[in-house]
Amino acid sequence: MNSVTAHDYAWIRTSPLFGLMRDSGYTLTLIQGWPPREVLRAMRAEPRGTGEGAAGLIEAAGAHRDEVDDSWDESYVAGAFSAPGEDGDWTLVLGIDGGLGITAPCVETLSRGGRVVAHSTNGGKPIDLFHWFEDGELRTTFEGPSSRDGDTPDELVPLLREVGFPLTAGGEHDASAPDVDEKAAVLALAERLTGVRVTESLLRDATYELGLVPEEPAEEWTSVVIDITDAHGERLYREWTYEEVAAASARARAEANAPVAITFNEAPTGDRSAPGAGEE
Repeated sequence: MNSVTAHDYAWIRTSPLFGLMRDSGYTLTLIQGWPPREVLRAMRAEPRGTGEGAAGLIEAAGAHRDEVDDSWDESYVAGAFSAPGEDGDWTLVLGIDGGLGITAPCVETLSRGGRVVAHSTNGGKPIDLFHWFEDGELRTTFEGPSSRDGDTPDELVPLLREVGFPLTAGGEHDASAPDVDEKAAVLALAERLTGVRVTESLLRDATYELGLVPEEPAEEWTSVVIDITDAHGERLYREWTYEEVAAASARARAEANAPVAITFNEAPTGDRSAPGAGEE
């Protein structure tokens, strides 16, 4: 039985590679039953050859960012390779992607008939996420382990406790439990679910299949909703349709572009004094 805990991943605290991943924002995804090239194809990634080690992946990711003339562009270079795990090889996908991750519809497809486990950090002021998909369903996801979501949010509570998360048997935060490096605990949890031991050397020395993952198209929207309840319980709810917003924007543009007429108000004639009036 795999008894890995957060202590087995203490290396991430002093790892230059993992430090770069956390600072830049990353997603690490483990996929069961799919070879690397097929995973990249499912991600609609444009093949970019191979990268020797993490340095090759980072170099390719940096070169792509230098080519993109748009700081908001969310395309990125991902690297994939096979790693031994439970019941055979798994594909490990690493993206220095700001924590964007593989899209949910794609992960649902990749997990059908198998399992997908992913964890990420968005860099900067970090948001650290964990996702476990099984046979097309999001079973458990969380940012903090005591606030879980998904189809079976409590199924992993025993494992969460075993790897070191400070939780009670009921899955609540346990203030009396020892502190833990939660990112190390997440990696231990991922290993418990996949059998894949992620090490510094595994990430550093692998040969990555590279692919340029395209930016996701913006979703079309049909309305805007404001729903606010103040401290007194008074609720403000208002919905504007796309057509209403478009019409209001058109009116605002028309008013902004309308010619400005400037008029002068002259004083009434009776108030004027004739030149020299009152002068002798």
